[in-house]
Amino acid sequence: MDKNNTLKAKWDHIINKLSNQFADGDTLDVDSVIYLIGVQELGKGRQVFKKDEKINLMHIAICKLLEPYGYYTFDYFDDEGWPHYKTINQLPNLKPGEQSVLIKEAIIHYFEQLDYFK
Repeated sequence: MDKNNTLKAKWDHIINKLSNQFADGDTLDVDSVIYLIGVQELGKGRQVFKKDEKINLMHIAICKLLEPYGYYTFDYFDDEGWPHYKTINQLPNLKPGEQSVLIKEAIIHYFEQLDYFK
């Protein structure tokens, strides 16, 4: 199986599993998965978040996802328990398709670290 087929198979597995767990069978999109990762990384469980908090959750997730690629590093938790990251390297200018592949690879890597595929 080549890299693209392996990536697609792992991505489909994650989407199916998360969709069944969190979306009552509807199919989650990339942004929804990023949001769920942000909630997970915040570590406060399910709750109702304000619009700006949802944006911050997605930012946390992006930082966490791209940390292994050398773009961000964890910095500190603030007084409310929200994680903050520092930018180490600027993201390269990527075409939309390349951005999609990078974020999907990063999401797959994140779930592999959690032994999600077992």
